[in-house]
Amino acid sequence: MKDFWNERYGKSLYHYGKAPNVFFASQLTRLPKGSILLPAEGEGRNAVYAAYKGWKVSAFDFSEEGRKKALELAQSYDVEIDYKLVQASDFKMSETYDAIALIFAHFAGEERKILFKNLEKSLVPGGHLIIEVFSKNQLGKGSGGPKDASLLYSREEILTLFPSLNFSMLEETKIDLDEGYSHQGEAAVIRGFAEKDY
Repeated sequence: MKDFWNERYGKSLYHYGKAPNVFFASQLTRLPKGSILLPAEGEGRNAVYAAYKGWKVSAFDFSEEGRKKALELAQSYDVEIDYKLVQASDFKMSETYDAIALIFAHFAGEERKILFKNLEKSLVPGGHLIIEVFSKNQLGKGSGGPKDASLLYSREEILTLFPSLNFSMLEETKIDLDEGYSHQGEAAVIRGFAEKDY
């Protein structure tokens, strides 16, 4: 998979565009500025947007090419992001964050459990999660996302994976994606906003 993403991100075009995810941007405005973590951040569009809005941004991915393009994008906006090369299952809590955003971040079952447990620990009490991912109903649609159902999500799985979070919103819906050229068309997604217990 690492080779797949390095090949994809190795091209000059930004596959998902340079603009932030629409849902992420709309939810970020609800929060006071602080520190935010973006796992599986790819080419950096959301990290750079958050930094531009005044957040202290940390991000990680396992793709060297993705990181390279993210740092180039950050430079073009004259912002700084702390972007590490880390396999999701190797992410360890070294600091805490006021917010975490999982935007189309898809992982295999065991890796997902390990990562999400560590993410939940790294969120400060009263901190927030913003999540938008493809649901299992995305299978068969050409608008993007994994072709393996085990990498997709259900509402019940998300609730189980984040037991200490209180979701004020967690809905499955259909949207029209328009992000670069790799996310185009009708898509089945799950969108959520949650707060960690004090």
